[in-house]
Amino acid sequence: MKTYRIVRMFIDNRIRNRVIKKGLTLEEAREHCKDTETSSSTCSTPYRVAYTKRVGQWFDGFEVER
Repeated sequence: MKTYRIVRMFIDNRIRNRVIKKGLTLEEAREHCKDTETSSSTCSTPYRVAYTKRVGQWFDGFEVER
């Protein structure tokens, strides 16, 4: 069975992508990425808004683990 990982990606290419979660099913990965708090353009919690001000635009995506 394939597993997936969540990768946080940044518009600023000087910031390396970061693995946020590992070992997820495809359904779990999709569910994570549907959350509005997993993108700088839709997040609203004070923590995520401050994070966006610090690092710029970002979003979470998923990919198959190798």
